[in-house]
Amino acid sequence: MSTSIHPMSIVDPRAQLGDGVIIGPFCTVGPDAVLGEGVELVSHVVLAGRTTIGPRTRIYPFASIGHPPQDVKYRGEPSTLTIGADCQIREGVTMNPGTEGGGMETVVGDRCFFLANSHVGHDCRLGNNIIFSNNVMCAGHVTIGNFAILSGGCGIQQFVRVGDHAFIGGGAGVMSDVIPFGTVRDNPAHLAGLNLIGLKRRGFTREQINELRRAYRLLFADEGTLSERVEDVASQFADHPLVHEILDFIREGGDKALCVPRDVTVPER
Repeated sequence: MSTSIHPMSIVDPRAQLGDGVIIGPFCTVGPDAVLGEGVELVSHVVLAGRTTIGPRTRIYPFASIGHPPQDVKYRGEPSTLTIGADCQIREGVTMNPGTEGGGMETVVGDRCFFLANSHVGHDCRLGNNIIFSNNVMCAGHVTIGNFAILSGGCGIQQFVRVGDHAFIGGGAGVMSDVIPFGTVRDNPAHLAGLNLIGLKRRGFTREQINELRRAYRLLFADEGTLSERVEDVASQFADHPLVHEILDFIREGGDKALCVPRDVTVPER
């Protein structure tokens, strides 16, 4: 496959372009960019910094990818942005590379879909098959698990962790860690149960979903501390790996508290 560069685009000769790359009109590609096989920049895309784009990813007009992070502590360190394969990056999306204070890299997985005007901040770690709806605001140092869905206009505070298969409701202000399979909503956000629709769509069985629901009720009961409830659930669900994904997430902890149901006191770690 041959590479196609529109004559109205500016592509630095030092940029690395894979086979079949298509660069439409009015794009700018910097010298340290690496575009994998079949990448397409539709038009008016600005690709800067030490940015690597995985195969077959498509980027739409007015996206700004790889420009310096929005961090007052950034001093020009040679950090990177890596975007996986088969992603869709729609109009006006912004993604920033990492910083010295966050590991020097921002990483986006495969098959992710970023709707118009969503933002991925510096030093974020995003898994695979994630959806950012329109105007999602993701601050720096955020970790988001596989198959998570973030609805329009939600905001994720810095250093927050969002687990696999979680669902964030529209306009939610997420300031605490969200367990795998959890649903959160409102601003400030609270845990509003499990992402049952997502679980069904992903092909989880009725038995698996029922196990998760029973474990969820026990984890966020009124009795004891969170640590005690975690150990109780671990013993009762010893042979249930999905439940242990939640337990491992809680045990790992992080810089933020855990997002809990509205009627539950913020638990002890």
